[in-house]
Formats: sequence, C-alpha cells, structure tokens
Amino acid sequence: MKNMGAQFLIVTVILALASSFALASDPSPLQDFCVAVDEPEAAVFVNGKFCKDPKLATAEDFFLKGLDVAGDTSNKVGSNVTQVNVAQIAGLNTLGVSLARIDFAPYGLNPPHTHPRATEILTVLEGTLYVGFVTSNPENRLITKVLNKGDVFVFPIGLIHFQFNTGHTNAVAISGFSSQNPGVITIANSVFGSKPPIADDVLAKAFQVEKNVVDYLQAQFWVNN
Repeated sequence: MKNMGAQFLIVTVILALASSFALASDPSPLQDFCVAVDEPEAAVFVNGKFCKDPKLATAEDFFLKGLDVAGDTSNKVGSNVTQVNVAQIAGLNTLGVSLARIDFAPYGLNPPHTHPRATEILTVLEGTLYVGFVTSNPENRLITKVLNKGDVFVFPIGLIHFQFNTGHTNAVAISGFSSQNPGVITIANSVFGSKPPIADDVLAKAFQVEKNVVDYLQAQFWVNN
C-alpha cells in the first residue's frame, strides 16, 4: 500500500508539472500550421483566427521584410518597438512565437510594461542597455543588468520590466516571445491614460499623492510603444 501511495504521489506531481508547462505558453497546434485569415475560408477556428485552407498557403504567409529599417524614436520616451507577431505574419497563428525590434535614441527608454501572455528573451545588437524586471508581491525585488552588444537577458512572463539606453549613441535590440501575440501593458499608460480615466480619488489613494498630481499625470500624452 505504501508503494502504491508513493507511486500515486509521483504520478500526481508529474501531471501537475506537465499541466503547468502546458499552460505556460500558447496552445499546441493540432496541424502543421494555421495561416490566419480575416474571413473564414475553412471551418477551422484556432487561437481566435480562422485558418486558411493549408493547400492555399504560400511563402508570403510566413514572410515579412523590413526589419532592418530602424523605427522612429522621435517621441517623448525615445524608443520604438517594431512588432512581428500574428498581426504581421499570418503564418505565426498557433505556432506560439513572435519577435520585435526595439530601437533606442540616446538615453531612450522602453518604459515599464508587462507582456501578459509571454516570456521575453532579448539580445542587444548595438549599444548598451540597462534592463530589469520586478518580482511579484510581496517581495517586489528589482533585478537589473547592464547589457552590451551580444548580451542576452530574459524577462519572465507577466512581470513588469524595462529597457533603458545608457549610451550617447543609438541602441538596437531584438526580442523573442513565447507567444504569437504576447500583448503589452505599459504601466503608466494603463494607469494614467485609460479611457475613460480611472477616478482620481482611486489613484490618489493608491499612490498616496494629492489629486492635483493625479490630474497632471492624466493630462499627459502617453506614448504607446
């Protein structure tokens, strides 16, 4: 009986771990690919997209050019994110991966944000970046690193993180994501730029500041990266 109990416990633990891994990324595809289309050309509906008939798929469904072109960083935060997800490459649907190019002006910032559906892995192509993420409550520990050309850093799924160009020159990074559509929530934009706005009573109490400070922040133009 003891052996059977131990075996049952081991199987339970293995199944629990397997379930956690299965839920950590996009659902596994049930076919070779599912090229997303806006209008149904087939009866299959996967990950919120209709699938093109696989026989009609072409190389263009899996292709995007232009990632060598720098993004426009002439904004308040001095950065620009060029996304390459299922919205740009329809063939990414159900495949559970995507990427982005991030351009930084000198001292440009990719502001604190989260990706609700993906872990991010970033590599620096040019320049020097100060990056970091904050662990969840109650510890809220800040983990940071200065990255140079060729360095790689991982931002765990769902955690608030940022990238800041500490150099006098432009910087470029490429990020990979464990989702075809990782999503992004920029903290300042969401809190102070929501539509309609969050009541200033709520934010004043949450941030322990006067209402006029909240009103000032809500009046700013928040850049969506």
